[in-house]
Amino acid sequence: MDTLQSEIAATAARLVVEEGLEYGAAKRRAARQLGLGARTALPDNELLEDAVREYIDLFCAETQPAELAALRRLALTWMERLAQFRPYLAGAVWHGTATRLSDIYLQLFCDDPKSAEIALIDHAVDYTPRTVTGFHGEAVEALSISSMSKELGEPVGVHLLVYDHDDLRGALKPDNKGRTPRGDLAAVRALIAETHDA
Repeated sequence: MDTLQSEIAATAARLVVEEGLEYGAAKRRAARQLGLGARTALPDNELLEDAVREYIDLFCAETQPAELAALRRLALTWMERLAQFRPYLAGAVWHGTATRLSDIYLQLFCDDPKSAEIALIDHAVDYTPRTVTGFHGEAVEALSISSMSKELGEPVGVHLLVYDHDDLRGALKPDNKGRTPRGDLAAVRALIAETHDA
């Protein structure tokens, strides 16, 4: 394994956990902090995720499980509210590497892409629309809201990525590690029950 890639990943992992940076931004800043040029090859997300897990195990083992559980419960609350839009949880909260600084990413698979936005308006939910990169590399509309977590005692960013219903086909293919890249309501409930029973 490339030691430079590992060093970038370790530095980026600290930025992800301690500052809540997204993977891409963390890798770029880590390379700058290490004095590397803009053309330096950055580690892939799998290597960075492994480094994040190592960092959490070393420095956050006492606090991270409770923070992750609180984020998953908040995600479930929003998934139940948005059940008609076939919500799936993705990202660090789904994969188990989230801390209190992590945002929640829900992917909605809608028959009508505008319906989720209309539902937020109907329920007087404040949101910020933006465009983000989707899981196939395409531009996707995201509705970003701030939701108070009573358990964490602070607001958490919740991002609703709006996909067409047809995008659900192929969205559940296992990743390179054989894991499901996102989970529906039943899967998130099972995760929460599993950690509650542990």
